[in-house]
Amino acid sequence: MNGYFNHQQDRLHAENVALEEIAQRFGTPCYVYSRAALTDGYRQFAEAFKSREHLICYAVKANSNLAILNLFARMGAGFDIVSGGELQRVLAAGGAAGKVVFSGVGKSESEMRQALEAEILCFNVESPSELDRLNEVAGSMGKVAPISLRVNPDVDARTHPYISTGLKQNKFGVAYTEAFELYRRAAAMPHLRITGMDCHIGSQLTETSPFIAAAEKVLALVDRLAAAGIVLEHLDLGGGLGIRYDDEMPPSIAEYAQALLGALKGRSEKIIVEPGRVLVGNAGILLTRIEYLKHGEEKNFAIVDAAMNDLMRPALYDAFHAIQPVRKSAAASQLYEVVGPICETGDFLGHARQLGVSAGDVLAVMSAGAYGMSMSSNYNTRPRAAEVMVDGAVTHLVRERETVRQLYASEKIVT
Repeated sequence: MNGYFNHQQDRLHAENVALEEIAQRFGTPCYVYSRAALTDGYRQFAEAFKSREHLICYAVKANSNLAILNLFARMGAGFDIVSGGELQRVLAAGGAAGKVVFSGVGKSESEMRQALEAEILCFNVESPSELDRLNEVAGSMGKVAPISLRVNPDVDARTHPYISTGLKQNKFGVAYTEAFELYRRAAAMPHLRITGMDCHIGSQLTETSPFIAAAEKVLALVDRLAAAGIVLEHLDLGGGLGIRYDDEMPPSIAEYAQALLGALKGRSEKIIVEPGRVLVGNAGILLTRIEYLKHGEEKNFAIVDAAMNDLMRPALYDAFHAIQPVRKSAAASQLYEVVGPICETGDFLGHARQLGVSAGDVLAVMSAGAYGMSMSSNYNTRPRAAEVMVDGAVTHLVRERETVRQLYASEKIVT
């Protein structure tokens, strides 16, 4: 828990608002974000990299709520996107297209056209086939596409295998051994302009050594390209810095930046970084209410109104999120499985949690600001949660709760 989510008189608060009051006003499940935490995280990045030209491109996939995107845009952020939909969100939130980098292995022709029309900063190209398609699409529009290659350095990020992206068996990026020749091929294409190099090795990294190993391999390739007459304007070193969910001890933003800047000492290229989780993860929580307490022969269950459709990470990765009551209770403490109402055995938010709670109590699932709402679904015809942003003592509803009617409004019955 950080200072933006804190106990005041036995009640858990987001900044200066009691989470219990938010649950009563907006219902549950409900995501709650601290504006101060979001602002502080971005400012830490800006301060850490201020010694050289840089661009902080927030990874939209972590949390794409318009209020969050708008907050970062007004602070000067660029954006890392992986779909045309994310580009539309950025633009709707007031983000500048000229600060957008477009990653992703499966960019469609229509997405390329959309990004070219918007005049984004750079396409991070991830395959020879994509290079060919982008050259053709740009040519058909009478445009020249700014590109970098996402180079896969084959560095082990030492994270969960589902979120490791920099090994040669992963689907992402261009093989390190093939990148030089692909750059030479791109340089000969009339509708492409080489501007940089991109590298992203994974998510939830808790040490700096993988970042440095990847940077060193990238820099060797950059120098080889320069010797061949291909000079790059920027280096995009990706994101992936982890946060504390349980007992992890990730480096601070300042320590991460210091390590990267040390590896880049003496370089003139503009630096781009793509933080996501580290900016929003611990800036948000998920509120959920206990519907039933079910005591069994082998396990006790706290059955709550949030489920795997609201927060997928535990079911998908067996990820840990701290869970605590928003108000201290006199109920006897017991060991509970915290589970949702979805018809899947894998529908859980936490295993073996020691809780003193009663039916009707509200729980806070901590560290839920990243890959929570953005990965949520409507499985079991469950409307997605409301989202609230707290600013000091003021609460703002930044996404209304969906209704069941909205879920089937576009469907048709065939007679």
